[in-house]
Amino acid sequence: MSANTARMGFVGVDTANSSIRRVFPLWARELALPTDELVGHDLPLDAPDSAYRELAANMRADPGYRGALITTHKIRMWEAAGDMFAELDEFARLCGEISSVSKRGDLLIGHAKDPLTAGLAMVDFLPRGHFARTGAEVVCLGAGGAGSAITWWLAHHDDPPRRIVCVDTDPARIERLRGVHARGGLPSGMFGYEVADAAPLVRQAPPGSLVINATGMGKDRPGSPLPAGTPFPERALVWELNYRGSLEFLAQARAQREERGLTVEDGWSYFIHGWSQAITAIFDLTLTPDLVHELAKIAEVVR
Repeated sequence: MSANTARMGFVGVDTANSSIRRVFPLWARELALPTDELVGHDLPLDAPDSAYRELAANMRADPGYRGALITTHKIRMWEAAGDMFAELDEFARLCGEISSVSKRGDLLIGHAKDPLTAGLAMVDFLPRGHFARTGAEVVCLGAGGAGSAITWWLAHHDDPPRRIVCVDTDPARIERLRGVHARGGLPSGMFGYEVADAAPLVRQAPPGSLVINATGMGKDRPGSPLPAGTPFPERALVWELNYRGSLEFLAQARAQREERGLTVEDGWSYFIHGWSQAITAIFDLTLTPDLVHELAKIAEVVR
């Protein structure tokens, strides 16, 4: 393989088992991309700063490298190697995360597409006018990069919830998220921040509330942020951001779906929109809604 052969990267914890391995070549053919090669970069959850800096340096030095999508490591890439990027978009700077990388010559450009990605995915299942009609709230389990993006989008939605409760086991992540909201000028009265057992917060949420697993549990590591048997609110919308893995949280919701009238969504739509938006930035494309719909249809054959 020539050093100038085009290729795209994927930074995660277990990239080999992602469906994108089979989807990307099909999308590359549909979109006439200059490559159908996807290079996986696996980093453990506790990877040191040096691992991120080495990865960024290799991306920058490789003439054939076009860019990469980053999943679990969005915040850590910013923290450890953000100074190695020549340019960062507005949300990357505001939230301190990098969800995709593109290149201009040998310069790295960092993007944070998650608010757009999260919004597109939520529009797929969130009924129009849901929060105004029901008085429902949001319980977001996880205050990392995905939690930041989702709560940001919900606060700017034309039908915002009256309250968003953000829950995490790590006080530092909660304080970081609080800072993101404050720097963005979001109304402080809309948010609650909890370093606590998530189960009582889910049990106490009003009927129809949106409960989100943005912790990575069930994919990057086994388990669920909720103890077995925790009841979801009646008629809740339950969103598991993962589509593969042990998916314990998803199984808990599905077990209660009929009894409690739940709407249960996995992370497949989030996966589709995340990758299509990254490809848009990396290969400088414009994707219409019809084309994204076609990409989703193509991806279904490997689901």
